[in-house]
Amino acid sequence: MTRTPMTRAAPAFALLFALAACGGGGPLGNPDDVSNPDATEGRHLSFTYFQACVQAVLATPQPGPAGSNTCAAGGCHDSVSGTGGALRLDGTATAVDPALPPAQIRTSAMYRNFFSAQGVSVIGNPGASLLLAKPRLANVLHGGGLVLAADSEAARRLAFWIARPMPPGQDEFSSAGLALLTSDGRCRTE
Repeated sequence: MTRTPMTRAAPAFALLFALAACGGGGPLGNPDDVSNPDATEGRHLSFTYFQACVQAVLATPQPGPAGSNTCAAGGCHDSVSGTGGALRLDGTATAVDPALPPAQIRTSAMYRNFFSAQGVSVIGNPGASLLLAKPRLANVLHGGGLVLAADSEAARRLAFWIARPMPPGQDEFSSAGLALLTSDGRCRTE
């Protein structure tokens, strides 16, 4: 049996694709240098800062292709009828008394918004978080177009929140979250 150049190359291609499927480098695999932020496994972002500073960004009208609307009630990320990805927000969420027991806070619309926003964040790494990258069009498509300028107060709040998880072993209600606010309750961004 005579082998043609194509039949001789077939095993080599099969081996190349099998190795690429294993990941770990090369033009068809995962990059060799994937890294995750140190010590973020099992960590939480601050509910206190979210409620005081991040929810306002999500509920404030932002410019978009169809005029101004909010992420929370703009149709795209609305928890009832939204069609825009994993972020789902309740536009009717109201502030929750932080003195309530965590179990009660976790049943609120504000907490559901917090949980959804944290779910599209890479804790400790704002640059890799879709919550910040998509509305800034930072190397990712966003159906709502450019919503946040990179240097805007809103973008700085999101980045600050994502970059500062609660200490290891502490939940989202940790008193450490108060340090993310100024002494008079304003939102820090630096």
